[in-house]
Amino acid sequence: MAATPCPARASGPAYWVRRVAWPLAIALLIFFASSRSHVASPGFTRVDDKFAHFGAYGLLGTLVCRIRGGGWRAAGVSLLVVSAYGASDEWHQSFVPGRMSDSADWVADTLGAALAIGLYTQWGWYRRLLETPVWSRRQVDAR
Repeated sequence: MAATPCPARASGPAYWVRRVAWPLAIALLIFFASSRSHVASPGFTRVDDKFAHFGAYGLLGTLVCRIRGGGWRAAGVSLLVVSAYGASDEWHQSFVPGRMSDSADWVADTLGAALAIGLYTQWGWYRRLLETPVWSRRQVDAR
């Protein structure tokens, strides 16, 4: 099943700003959280931490894949980019006092991105859900 491109309004500078701004914002949020010696969290255990990595990098993977509209090539490139970002984030943490680098975190990052990218690429209903603006969904639900 080939991925369908995003809606017809998918052109111009505003489109690219919307497509690129969110993945950059999430990547910056991850970077700044990794730069802190202590990250405020609701008492995460080691297992909870892996789920947090899985979810955050799943979101990042989907957003990176959306830049090119999906498809297997975009999915492969997105997975490589997000996995490399996860590895660089773990390396970055090794220099932050009070933090340590953990390869299990990188595995959780990569698996989360792989699952989210796979869902986005293969499941049309999921992709349409993500691509339909919220205000459009509200109008359809109101009918």
